[in-house]
Amino acid sequence: MTEAPETDTDQNRSAPRFRRVPLRLIVPNMVTLLALCSGLTAVRMAFEGRWEFAVGAVLVAAVLDGLDGRVARMMKGTSRFGAELDSLSDFVNFGVTPALMLYLWILKDAGNLGWISALIFAISAALRLARFNVALDDPDKPAWASRFFTGVPAPAGALTVLLPLYLDFLGLFPHWFADAAFVAAYTICIGFLLISRLPTYSGKTLGTRVRRDYVLPLFVFAVLIVALTVSYPFRMLAGGAVLYLLTIPFSWRAHRKLALADASIHLDDDGDECDTDLDNIADRDKDHGG
Repeated sequence: MTEAPETDTDQNRSAPRFRRVPLRLIVPNMVTLLALCSGLTAVRMAFEGRWEFAVGAVLVAAVLDGLDGRVARMMKGTSRFGAELDSLSDFVNFGVTPALMLYLWILKDAGNLGWISALIFAISAALRLARFNVALDDPDKPAWASRFFTGVPAPAGALTVLLPLYLDFLGLFPHWFADAAFVAAYTICIGFLLISRLPTYSGKTLGTRVRRDYVLPLFVFAVLIVALTVSYPFRMLAGGAVLYLLTIPFSWRAHRKLALADASIHLDDDGDECDTDLDNIADRDKDHGG
């Protein structure tokens, strides 16, 4: 018996299909991978004792982490794959890397307590990122909630937990603060801030549009911040970490005010006969034939 010749349709089905991926989907993921490379490089620098480069690599990873999402939105290249890759990259860059850096620097002197504190910080970063991903799908969040994060975000937590290292390089590290047990306790506290319910400013809604007369001063201010960070990295990072910790009470207060205002609006719109809202009173008058 002779076999039937293969048709063009059969050949097309058996041949592998290579679909072209748009460049707008690739570029944001490349930025995320560059951030991951920077975070992993920080681990190598820590093993070699080159702490300035290790801290700089974490800072670069934080900057790139802030850019990848914005690049994806600008290029309309957001994807589920990119979101998952970003979360995994953040866990390595801002959970594992700072924990290993602190352990190699001073926490190893605290024995088991030092390793436990490093574990707690890394695990807290993982839990914080998982909660953040779940919260993205919450349809009941009010519009004003986008101004706040729940807990300290992972990049801010990573740069803040390294505060003892900054102070040590500045020569401002008191003897009692340089104790490994104290640094372990500080590391655990920052880890709990990551998974806490404390609202912190997100900064995502700041200045989507800038007044024309503020554009040039904004450019000068941005250049000044970059120049100061490059010239005095540990001073700027230490000051930024302290200022960030000081903003947490203010963000909690602002969040509480907005939550109370939102709750009062819902109470006014609950259909109660004692409602004092004028529009609702007018509606009830219509219903009663008034």
